[in-house]
Amino acid sequence: MTPMLQAPEVARPVRRTAPPAWLLVALACAGQFLVVLDVSVVNVALPSMRADLGLDPSGLQWVVNAYAIAFAGFMLLGGRAGDLYGRKRMFLVGLALFTLASLGGGLAGQDWQLLLARAVQGLGAAVLAPSTLTIVTAAVPEGAARARAIATWTAVGAGGGAAGGLVGGVLVDTLSWRWVLLINVPVGAVVLAGAARLLPESRAGDGRRLDLPGAALVTAGLATLAYGISQTEAAGWTAPAALVPLAVGLALIGLFVAVEARTASPLMPLGLFRLRAVSSANAAMFLCGSAMFCMWFFMTLYAQNVLGYTPLQAGLALMPSSLAIVLSSKLAPRVMRAVGARSAAALGTAVAAGGFAWQSTMGADGTYVTEIMLPGIVMMLGAGLSATPLASLATSGAAPGEAGLVSGLVNTSRTMGGSLGLAVLSTLAAARTGDRGTPQALTEGYALAFRTGAWLLAAGTLLMLAWLPRRPAAGRASTSAK
Repeated sequence: MTPMLQAPEVARPVRRTAPPAWLLVALACAGQFLVVLDVSVVNVALPSMRADLGLDPSGLQWVVNAYAIAFAGFMLLGGRAGDLYGRKRMFLVGLALFTLASLGGGLAGQDWQLLLARAVQGLGAAVLAPSTLTIVTAAVPEGAARARAIATWTAVGAGGGAAGGLVGGVLVDTLSWRWVLLINVPVGAVVLAGAARLLPESRAGDGRRLDLPGAALVTAGLATLAYGISQTEAAGWTAPAALVPLAVGLALIGLFVAVEARTASPLMPLGLFRLRAVSSANAAMFLCGSAMFCMWFFMTLYAQNVLGYTPLQAGLALMPSSLAIVLSSKLAPRVMRAVGARSAAALGTAVAAGGFAWQSTMGADGTYVTEIMLPGIVMMLGAGLSATPLASLATSGAAPGEAGLVSGLVNTSRTMGGSLGLAVLSTLAAARTGDRGTPQALTEGYALAFRTGAWLLAAGTLLMLAWLPRRPAAGRASTSAK
């Protein structure tokens, strides 16, 4: 008997389960860690780069500036591109650019190749960084869980900046300067593979096109401003080499604002700044970043130039403060629940101001515990405590379609504040030290920088108490809707 033919079962599509939120947050944080790590890790390797590639002092400065200028200049464009074309897509594009540029920089045989690679790294970081925060906020619903996720993002970013000196010291001492760049390649490849497989795509473009005139103006304006700021340390604030790009950058930003006010689908909807949470938190972040960004720079110089530490010893010396900022970032959500986001941010900034004031009492013959470890812990406890509520407030209240843009604005405020603060405080420190190269003279310059930072943070505390809303705002409709 012939068996009956049976129709084959129709294959049912297998529905993939969404990855857990913690895994999405971990992937986003890994990207943020690489971006922030690369800001600081290269500093330790600069002398070795100079000896190997024959860089002059100007070229050595551009190893840092090429990254910083591209990073600051393209940040808003990277954030808006994520909103329009997909946050996952921009995360992958930015991380791929960053990873390939790290490979090129690590293999560079001439100085121009290294500088080009650093600029492309900065461009990749500018595309990647806004997407990391947007992915974190999209993965976790608003409330206490999101505050914890942002705290993790903040802690990982802060840890990347803090770990730069230690990681750079280990790599330079045990391998070569090239590995401060090459180390990004295997890490970037692993994160790329995981993100391509696991991250969900999200966008909120609503059919809008990228505002190309606005994008060109703000990118050119921010990059020119960053260039002008970078020139102030070497040329001074009154030199044409600094004044001209600063004036041109400000003019381009002014023209950008005028264009955005008349554009149907602006890159930066000016209505965003009518949201108290967005405008006040970004102003506070700019002011605090101008002081806190400099802490690692001056502490490393003090440890090496005055106390005689090696690069590796300097990195190890800052580990307690690195752990302090990670710990306080994770404690910040609990403080926010207890006293509110505004009070938590102000409290953290006031604590950091106290740490800066303590650090300004440093001496040329100081000891590790009282001159580096304890004031460093206080500074970073305050920094971690303030960063999470500020990021939560800055990203609250905006429409979903502007999440990437607001994330880019958060990173831009912090980066531009840090660049300006470093230029101003470095100038003050150099002026106080003058032509004297003694440990005592150097210490006086570093102490003045920390004392000025303490005043900046005190002003930031007052600004937060007067202007920040008490808690994150609820989401609103798009401010660019007509």
